[in-house]
Amino acid sequence: MVGTTVFAFALVAFIGITTPGPTVLLALSNGSRFGVRRACLGMVGAVLSDFVLIGAVALGLGALLAASEFWFSVVKWLGAGYLAFLGVMLLRSKGTLDAALQPVGGTDIGTTRPIFLKSFLVAVTNPKGYLFFSAFLPQFIDPAAPQAQQYLVLALVFAGIDFIVMFGYALLGAQAVRMLRRSGAIWLDRICGGALLALAGSLALYRRAGA
Repeated sequence: MVGTTVFAFALVAFIGITTPGPTVLLALSNGSRFGVRRACLGMVGAVLSDFVLIGAVALGLGALLAASEFWFSVVKWLGAGYLAFLGVMLLRSKGTLDAALQPVGGTDIGTTRPIFLKSFLVAVTNPKGYLFFSAFLPQFIDPAAPQAQQYLVLALVFAGIDFIVMFGYALLGAQAVRMLRRSGAIWLDRICGGALLALAGSLALYRRAGA
């Protein structure tokens, strides 16, 4: 795989990742609620999901979802339902300042595990991710060369960019909560929650190409 191909992939991936999606919104919310350090656990969950999605596409799962209305619907409604659940939880939040000011240590286990799982599950239950990678990745794969190594390189590049972008959003959330009063912090949760609900609605209405 030549350097120009990897660079082109990285450029397109960066543009796609910076467009606010569920994992980016969660990074923003986690940064404001828990600080950047604990938000990194969510980023690790999202990065792990990148490898799961790309590995699944390499094994043909993306093609299965594109061909099967049943399995596409199963994954779609799981993803839409989970996004809606997260959105409602944020809308019902009483604000981020109290959570953001809690000490990090001792009782972290109860909060860190959900941070990781939320970001991971949001990504792996989104059929758009599988279909996107199924259409996107083959354009940068040389069929005459060993494909496993190429998919691994692309996965590492995508995951690295994904982590950097999410880190930036988490940092933005952490800085914003320091400048906002309690009412402003509550509205930050409301905005993220509303955006997740909108994405859930968009996913619920999403159809396979040709369906």
